[in-house]
Amino acid sequence: MLNNYKKPANIYVLTFLMLAAISMTVFYFSNAPYQHKKYKGFGIRMPKKYLIHGIDVSHHQASINWEDVSQMEYNNIRLQFSFIKATEGTDRVDKNFFSNWNEARDAGLVVGAYHYFNAGLNPRLQAQNFIAIVNLKTNDLPPVLDIEDIGESSSKQLIKDLKEWLTTVDSAYHIKPIIYSNVNFYEQYLAGNFDDYPVWIANYVDADKPGTDNKWILWQHSQTGHVNGIDGNVDFNVFNGDSTAFNSLLIK
Repeated sequence: MLNNYKKPANIYVLTFLMLAAISMTVFYFSNAPYQHKKYKGFGIRMPKKYLIHGIDVSHHQASINWEDVSQMEYNNIRLQFSFIKATEGTDRVDKNFFSNWNEARDAGLVVGAYHYFNAGLNPRLQAQNFIAIVNLKTNDLPPVLDIEDIGESSSKQLIKDLKEWLTTVDSAYHIKPIIYSNVNFYEQYLAGNFDDYPVWIANYVDADKPGTDNKWILWQHSQTGHVNGIDGNVDFNVFNGDSTAFNSLLIK
């Protein structure tokens, strides 16, 4: 038997309105600004006697609200600089480099870029990877060579390759790069071979200094700090000097 029943027109109207409301809700939440966590403090013991503080980031920190980072202040401390991962090896580019680079600078932070060195890969190609991506300007920090692993290289070969990367990048930007490494790796493989280069040491054990007698300008003292604008942990650093010394480090 045929069913000649017809649904009332208002059923279609209600269905349409419900679907429209669902669509608008989905659109709003998918396009609404992401709200990062707010912290009561930096969550770590900040080293005494240092005036200039900063962080370093990569894609591991995911989305960053750089305005929140630059505006956070706790115990009269504000972050003034950030190093941002740019490249790795001969062809890798950090997926968040360009957004971090532009937004951190726009927020008023002094910025610097670093390259993660893969021991055993062609050092000149690694340098060219960095140079092709990073456009340094006046008042930016010098480029950074991050070396933490010897891989399959010999100590002699590693030193040779690092020097080639450093001289290639120095020639491109006309400023000596900074060498970053943890204190143990630096003392074992690098100390005495790069005395002409500024050094950035990572050491999370000593509460007052980076634990090396060699000349250093930056100390990464924690990898578990917190700052508004970044969800989760972030590396914290201090500069070894006053504002005059810090400004003299920047690209002219």
